[in-house]
Amino acid sequence: MFSGIVSNVGSVVETVERNDVKHIAIACDYMLSTIEIGASIACSGICLTVTGKGYHEGGGTVFEADLGPETLWVTTAGRWDLGTRLNLERSLRLGDELSGHMVSGHVDGLATILEREDMGETTRFTFEAPPDLARFIAAKGSICLDGTSLTVNEVEGNRFTCHLIPHTLQVTTWNGHKAGDTVNLEVDMIARYVARLAEAE
Repeated sequence: MFSGIVSNVGSVVETVERNDVKHIAIACDYMLSTIEIGASIACSGICLTVTGKGYHEGGGTVFEADLGPETLWVTTAGRWDLGTRLNLERSLRLGDELSGHMVSGHVDGLATILEREDMGETTRFTFEAPPDLARFIAAKGSICLDGTSLTVNEVEGNRFTCHLIPHTLQVTTWNGHKAGDTVNLEVDMIARYVARLAEAE
């Protein structure tokens, strides 16, 4: 489990296609000794299993992961290439402060950025969600986009907006996003379960 609070921004330094699996290596600022083989790390919202680790040429930490067909199909991972920057988050430990919201790291689909408006103190992004996921998105609710826990400000049909503060833009990959980009979307799991219960009645 994760909280959607990005703790580091990593960069893809290696990609290898192995049949229907994509093997990647990601450079980051985590201490190598703190990463365990088999551990889970959310990479731009995708929960990935660490399959290897070591040091990058420059001396920094690198961890490796394998991306299966489903992940490559449903998420942005199929387009990750050398130099792609990723929002990283380590899995939660019991007793950790939950500053965002409960995030599983299981991406539901992709949202498209329709508009970016830099407003001085905040930046407003307008997104379009797939119709089958839009029903889980509510104003003042939580949503995870590219591994970042955000508050939904407004909802109109399949479209919704989020306002990002300067700090979020500085410590994540969001400052590089623009209209036309797609991002990984995970709806609030509470909204999903509430909807499922309502359907069962």
